[in-house]
Amino acid sequence: MILGIGNDLIDIRRIERTLERHGERFIARVFTPVEQAKSERRLNRAASYAKRFAAKEACSKALGTGFRRGVFMRDMGVVNLRSGKPTMALTGGALKRLEEITPPGMRAQIDLTITDDHPLAQAFVIISAVPASAGPAL
Repeated sequence: MILGIGNDLIDIRRIERTLERHGERFIARVFTPVEQAKSERRLNRAASYAKRFAAKEACSKALGTGFRRGVFMRDMGVVNLRSGKPTMALTGGALKRLEEITPPGMRAQIDLTITDDHPLAQAFVIISAVPASAGPAL
């Protein structure tokens, strides 16, 4: 059962300008340590950060809150499963909201796709409820 769907499209040049203007302050405020490590290894770090920014926006929409009700950007981080598939790791207010919308006896599954084609980066998030007895996503 689908609990929420969100998408976001961002201009990579906007993130480039923000990185130039606010640098480490912006990065520390918005991105998790895992996201920072991954993006800093990339040749085009602005595109990497832009995809992750779009994923956070899309996830907040799928949660049905946006960045309200205690949901903050750093509560959501793009991570990769062992298979390499991207998903979102939630903490704080985002995790609390996810728990609120997940029916009893079910567990939430977050499917994420991110892409970029300069000057745009895009993310789609689908949050589904699956039986708790089903194994974790690989």
